[in-house]
Amino acid sequence: MTLPDPRTFEQRKQDTLRRLESDVDTWVATADPEKGAPFLVPLSFLWDGSSLLLSTPAASPTGRNLAATGLVRLGLGLTRDVVLVDGTVEITEITAEVGDAFAAKTGFDPREIGEPYPFFRVRPQRIQAWREVNELKGRDLMRDGRWLA
Repeated sequence: MTLPDPRTFEQRKQDTLRRLESDVDTWVATADPEKGAPFLVPLSFLWDGSSLLLSTPAASPTGRNLAATGLVRLGLGLTRDVVLVDGTVEITEITAEVGDAFAAKTGFDPREIGEPYPFFRVRPQRIQAWREVNELKGRDLMRDGRWLA
């Protein structure tokens, strides 16, 4: 199998930003703070240019884990074109405009659900992106919340 040439840092960053802007869903990995048990679910998100907005029931394992630990790992894309985001999380209030944008992008509006369905803001601390083994070197695009270039 012949691999395509590895992308430059700038191309990877552009591709990652495009994915954050256009993808609707992400895999959300959390862990139970007491038992360490991992939990993985797909959730829809809205990217605002610097953070991701998620919403899930407060009583769900994901909602409880996000609120308790303040940490998350997100996975976007296919296994041969992946973006991983490690981030810090906070429960946040949103404006009507942001809620409308979330609903328009994701196709559902958590504000209309009868149970507590908080919004969680994910601030990326580390972002990695790669397609094939030849892109593993240099896969870090962001560290400590700052783009590397």
